[in-house]
Amino acid sequence: MAQNSKEMIKNVKNEDVFKTPHRHIAFAINTEGFNDAGFAGQVSLRFAPELASTGEKELGEVISIKAGEKTFHGLVCHSLKKGWGDAPKAITSCLEKIDTDEPIAVVLMGAGMIGQMSGADVVANAKAIHNAKKDIILYCLEYSEKAVFDAVNKQ
Repeated sequence: MAQNSKEMIKNVKNEDVFKTPHRHIAFAINTEGFNDAGFAGQVSLRFAPELASTGEKELGEVISIKAGEKTFHGLVCHSLKKGWGDAPKAITSCLEKIDTDEPIAVVLMGAGMIGQMSGADVVANAKAIHNAKKDIILYCLEYSEKAVFDAVNKQ
């Protein structure tokens, strides 16, 4: 669990984010607008087909789509061509643009197969999520709560 108010990841869940009680879910999408694979692909398939092909977007944009009780926030934080190098800065910026005081369920960006194959720095991304001034519940299947907090608290 978080140690003080500066640490904004409040909890880490190793479970299906689609079953979260939280109304806001944030996840990575790319600048090219091809979001039909990975977690974004699941969101487009199950809830928001318009997300699959958004057209080109600028790094740091947020696409928010309401579907039933949930609002899905696609954070434009990486490029299929240029990679994940600028992702940490974009992730923090995007999260802070989400207009809510409610907790946000955030999928650990770059931790899945596609992110790893394209060189995502999961520790830097976790730190970026942690640095956002939002109440965040981090969802990831790949890392335990201890591993995440050890990574974000390491200098």
